Amino acid sequence: MLLVKSRESKSCDKQPLKTKGCVLAALLVPNLAAAQSTQSITNPTSVVSIFLSLLLVVGVIFALAYLMRRFNVTPSSNAQMKVVASMAAGAKERIMVLQVGDEQHLIGVTSQQINHLAKLDVNIEANTPANSGDAFKQKLISAMAGKMNPSAGEAKHDK
Repeated sequence: MLLVKSRESKSCDKQPLKTKGCVLAALLVPNLAAAQSTQSITNPTSVVSIFLSLLLVVGVIFALAYLMRRFNVTPSSNAQMKVVASMAAGAKERIMVLQVGDEQHLIGVTSQQINHLAKLDVNIEANTPANSGDAFKQKLISAMAGKMNPSAGEAKHDK
């Protein structure tokens, strides 16, 4: 049997598609490739890896949502009302100073309720990150100017 197959394969090399074995081999090769691709989809290890990849992506999405909710990443831009200061008073309790128009109010926030504690007679100054962001912006601009034009950076350092 082995001798017959080797002779057919040798004759296939010399005269392609003339013997029955070569024709049969030519017809089976595409079917074998299709069978292998179907087996890779139904292969239990590939199904498990696809499932674990899906779980990983869903887990990352939930983790990011939790972090955004925990650290209050959502930007709030309202011209009439803004948080001037905030301080943690416990695990789920906060004390906040809200500015509404020209007035500032001290409030206590818990997971169950919000209480108005006092109206401030003297407004406190808002230490917003925008002010520190402006300083960072100016430092970044001066550093970039020094990189792009080294003579401008040296002139600033000489002063």
